[in-house]
Amino acid sequence: MTTRVAIVGAGTAGLHLGLFLRQSDVHVTIYTALRPEKLAASRLLNTVAHHHVTIEREEALGVNHWPCEDYGYFGHHYYVNGKEPLSFYGDYAAPSRAVDYRIYQPRLMNDFVAHGGSIRYGEVCTAQLSALARDYDLVVASMGKGSFQQLFARDESESQYDKPLRLLCVGLFKGIEQRETPAVTMYFSPGHGEMIEIPTLTFGGMATALVIENVPGGDLEVLAHTRYEDDPEAFRKLLLRKLKKHYPVIMARIDESHFDLVNGPLDILQGGFSPTIRASHTILDDGTVVPAVGDLHALVDPMTGQGANMASHGAWILGEEILAHDIYDHRFIEAVDRRRNDRILSSNRWTNYLLANLPAPPPELWDVLVGLSENRKLCDEFTENFNFPERHWDCFASPARMRAWVASHTPEEGSSFRVHNAVAHG
Repeated sequence: MTTRVAIVGAGTAGLHLGLFLRQSDVHVTIYTALRPEKLAASRLLNTVAHHHVTIEREEALGVNHWPCEDYGYFGHHYYVNGKEPLSFYGDYAAPSRAVDYRIYQPRLMNDFVAHGGSIRYGEVCTAQLSALARDYDLVVASMGKGSFQQLFARDESESQYDKPLRLLCVGLFKGIEQRETPAVTMYFSPGHGEMIEIPTLTFGGMATALVIENVPGGDLEVLAHTRYEDDPEAFRKLLLRKLKKHYPVIMARIDESHFDLVNGPLDILQGGFSPTIRASHTILDDGTVVPAVGDLHALVDPMTGQGANMASHGAWILGEEILAHDIYDHRFIEAVDRRRNDRILSSNRWTNYLLANLPAPPPELWDVLVGLSENRKLCDEFTENFNFPERHWDCFASPARMRAWVASHTPEEGSSFRVHNAVAHG
């Protein structure tokens, strides 16, 4: 008998899970509110980078429509502002890629239908889960908003913050010269925030996503509250002033006369949220187990670019366990959690550690930053491990681990030249 699965939510987790299950001829129905054409015309959903571990899953699913040789980027530049600025660069083992989700998700929705999946459009609330459970062998919750958040208990041991660690200003911008070799750039202004610059494919071609992470109460917080719609020119001038002060290296590649949002007010997001880990499942009144996946399970700050990659990872593991089991009970959930939780929890822990400590780096974190600037091999490892946050947490989980990690890499001859060269040539 064919297994029947319902997925509530059509984000990355829901779509990757649905596509994965369809490869094994599982009967899958995705429930979502927005049709592809509405999604394509909506406000910017996020600014998401997919690392090579996720792109490999897309390749396996047959949905890698944006090959990295055309749209990818190959490493990270890092700039730490201050009296003695640091600058360094690290390579990936394989490239990453960023696509506007208003392009990405509608395309994958159409892929899912082309692969024999079914999509039903309309709002689904938690009160409907029991009815869905009577029609399907398994119901998966991938809806990270609204009443679903209340149905899945907050994991207090992994969710130590009840306020946002950063207030966000995120947008797609034109007027920023692309690097000859595409790369992400991560900027740090201790005490004030961080900014991640991501080459991103959007409707008009390649543009630049700026993920501006602002410390509450700091000099940059105003960017999270100033509405572009109220006065686009005033917002543009304010942002340029703040970039010059806190992230001056980027100014060499900005044409101020053309710097603006790519397509106007729908290309910006502002606000903040508390990083939250929720229970991996809930149990309905009739005893039905409903797994959570994606942002509903793990809502991680975007500073380290982990959210969509964690969603895809969690969906893939869940899909493999669905195929391996016939009964979807608490024992099934235990098998899922054993396999997916180390990466997901490590992503949240490592990201939260950086957000909590970058404003005033303790000695061991500052030693890591200096070590990265002095040793290319260490920096390449640091950059590649954005694919594997559990490896990052292996290195950052305690001061002793951080010191041991840096000490395990012998400084390379000529490293000081590389730092100077990176500062000189950007």
